[in-house]
This record gives sequence, C-alpha cells and structure tokens, in this order.
Amino acid sequence: MNGPIVVPAKAGTSASPAAPLRPGAPALAGATERRAQAPGALYVHWPFCVSKCPYCDFNSHVRASVDQAAWREALLRDLAAEAEAWPGEPLGSIFFGGGTPSLMPPETVAALIAAAGRHWGFAPGVEITLEANPSSVEAARFADLAAAGVNRVSLGLQSLDDRALRFLGRAHGAEEGLAALDIAQRHFGRVSFDLIYALPGQGAAAWESELSRALGFGTGHLSLYQLTIEPGTRFAALAAKGALTPVDPDEAADLYELTQALAGGAGLPAYEVSNHARPGEESRHNLAYWRYRPYLGIGPGAHGRRGGLATVRHRKPENWLAALARSGSGASEETALTPAEQAREALVMGLRLREGIDVGGLEAQIDWPAVRRLEAQGLLARDAGRLAVTPRGMLVLEAILREIVL
Repeated sequence: MNGPIVVPAKAGTSASPAAPLRPGAPALAGATERRAQAPGALYVHWPFCVSKCPYCDFNSHVRASVDQAAWREALLRDLAAEAEAWPGEPLGSIFFGGGTPSLMPPETVAALIAAAGRHWGFAPGVEITLEANPSSVEAARFADLAAAGVNRVSLGLQSLDDRALRFLGRAHGAEEGLAALDIAQRHFGRVSFDLIYALPGQGAAAWESELSRALGFGTGHLSLYQLTIEPGTRFAALAAKGALTPVDPDEAADLYELTQALAGGAGLPAYEVSNHARPGEESRHNLAYWRYRPYLGIGPGAHGRRGGLATVRHRKPENWLAALARSGSGASEETALTPAEQAREALVMGLRLREGIDVGGLEAQIDWPAVRRLEAQGLLARDAGRLAVTPRGMLVLEAILREIVL
C-alpha cells in the first residue's frame, strides 16, 4: 500500500508512561463506573542504562555508579506516597520499565512487589512484567527475578542480525540475545521480545526472513516497531547532517503490511498498532493504558492517571531524589483533567487498539463528518457503538487522530 506510514511509539515499555499520549482516568460517568471495576496498574521506572542507544528518547541515564540500597529505599518511599494518595483497587499488573530494569538487584524488585502487595493487594492472576536487556550478565539474574515475583519478561532483542545490532548501538550480539531468550523461556511463564524494523537498507526479503525466524521461537507476544528518528537522539543529529537516511515512507508501509500478514498468519495478530499476541497473551498492563484505566507511576519521569489527575514525577534522577528528601514524594506535578480532556485522551489511546473504543459518552469530542469521510475511505469502521481504525487505517493512525479528535 502506498501513502504515509505512522511510526508508532513504543507502548508497553517506558514509552507508555513517558509518552505525550496520556492514558488516564475515565472520562464520563458510565465509563467511570465500568472502569472502576477493573484492577489497577502500577508502573515503576528504573532510569539507568549501561549506555544510551542512538535511537532512544526514553528517560534513561548513564551513571558511573548507583547506590542500590539508597535507590531501593527511595522507590519504596515513592511507592508509599502513591499508596497514600490512591488507596484504590487491587493491582492487576505491575510493569518495571526503563532505562534497563534488569539492572535492578532482584532484592529491590522483590521489595517493591511485596510493598505493592501490602499497599493494594493483587487481583487474581496479577501480571508482573520486567523489561530486560539480553546481555549474559542480566540473563544470569533471570532465575532470581522470577523468584522475586516477576512472571513476565519483555526482552529487548531489537534484531537478530549482528550488523543491525551494531547500527542500533546495542551492547549484545545476536547469539547472546538468543541465549538470553532461551533462559527467559525457562524461567518465566510469559515472554515477549522486541524487534525494530524498517532500518536503512533493510529490504522486504531480509525483514521477512528475520521475522519468520522470530515467529518460530514460540513466544506468545511480540512488539514490532519501525525505526523512528526521535528529536534529541543521536540518530536525529545524524539525519540532520545527512549521514542517516530513513526508509522511504512507501517502503515502510509495505514492510508494515508484510509484518501484519506474517505475524497474523503465525497466530499472533496485531491487537495494537505495533503489538502482536496469541489470544489471551496480550499485555494486560499495556491494555490498561490503551483502555484508559487508572494507573500509578513511580520513579524518575513516570506518568500516572488516578482520580482524574495527571501525575508526573521529576525526570532527572537527582531531582527526583531531592524531591523525595524534601516532601516524601517524587511527584513534580499533579494536574486535574477536565472531562473533555479525559475524553480526548480516551479516544487517542483506545483507537490504537484493533478492538477500537466504545464511543458512548465521548461523542462531543469526535468530528463526525470526518469519521464518515474516513469510514467511506475504508480507514475507520463503526459497529454497535464502537469505533475502530481498520488495518489499512493503522498505516496513517496519527493523521486519523488529528482529523477526528476535536
């Protein structure tokens, strides 16, 4: 298919809590009643990495050393502050994102899980996910992380090709990554991994071969992202100098459609613009964002939505620590969202999902003439009070949102 392609943000990782798309509290009375019955979600941000990847615009920092005991205590204090502000419902999910949370000592992970259980309790079948880099050092911690309570891991393989991994600035090689995947599958009940495609010079045949191989590893979830050139990154600087040329939008669109066909044919259809899963293996934590349910965010730069408030933590680690020392909370701001703002957020998040969104109570925030026009073009579909972006429309999702969300 020809035409511009939207390159989705990496949702389900630290991009979700830090992204400008803002999930949060339900918009209107009926939605509030429905969503209040859903379990809560907790995001914990670990901001440190061994090195900064050239494509990454997440809140990640490289430090020569980290006082692990002090950071464990600080995260527990920030968690307690959120528990005081939002007694809330039992947690249905916890997500440790970053940064590189597999650098966290398992003792810290265990302490945070135990504290969350004391503060809120856990819903049956609680999902506890941790993002991990596939280095051999971090993979050696997988058994201890599983013993700490992590039952799902999201592994940042990013590529199965050594040359591509070097281009992406990754610290691991393909063989090391696959060894980590094998270890993860032995220790965790659920495993997902990320791949980045639409790299400069990557043709359809190369991507088809790589994705077909990845689909053979047997995981129930894959996150498949097109390379994006984000402002402020090293790749953005290279692109500005003409030293890096992104893939042509038409070629990127073709690769996107190839991705949908291959993953869907292997039994992992897209349930969100970049996330694929076997039925029942969807990320419950990320669904909380996209279905616009309340969630809590702690740690540097974390965002949250609770009780109609948008919460933001201090972004820089040192500033976050200083705020905790002053006030006992890492929050930098709490902003009340109007019903109209909440409705718009619900639309922006919900339309990322293949299932779409129930538009009951959200009608005033929708440009209905634009909806009808895009529906006639095969980019939107309506059925029984739900509005959804079609697979063809997902190629231009951002443009659709700009047109229909008032």
